[in-house]
Amino acid sequence: MNNDDQPVSDAVPSATPRAFYRHHVFFCTNVREPGERRSCGRHGAVEARDHAKQRIKEMKLAKPGSVRINNAGCMERCELGPCLVIYPQGTWYGYNSQQDVDEIIDRHVVGGEIVERLKLR
Repeated sequence: MNNDDQPVSDAVPSATPRAFYRHHVFFCTNVREPGERRSCGRHGAVEARDHAKQRIKEMKLAKPGSVRINNAGCMERCELGPCLVIYPQGTWYGYNSQQDVDEIIDRHVVGGEIVERLKLR
């Protein structure tokens, strides 16, 4: 039942809904205490996210139906990171510099190509 006490259909929609963003990029920005396991937030993730966000804005791609850059808490891959994931594809990347982030933006987000050298497995 829904809020109006009407039956809710169990039927599956006939068409898969379209994603709100063509690419939704999540940067792990989790910060752990010193001495705990590695965390992306202590290895340049916030700066990388800010850089990506600014770049996407400059490219005029920051809008519904196009690209969204967000931060995320721990995604349990910090030992491989810093890392990010791009949805709806579900492609994970590790990066070490702003140049790596630029390559991910240019080749994957804009060009539709997987950046194999940065892809996490």
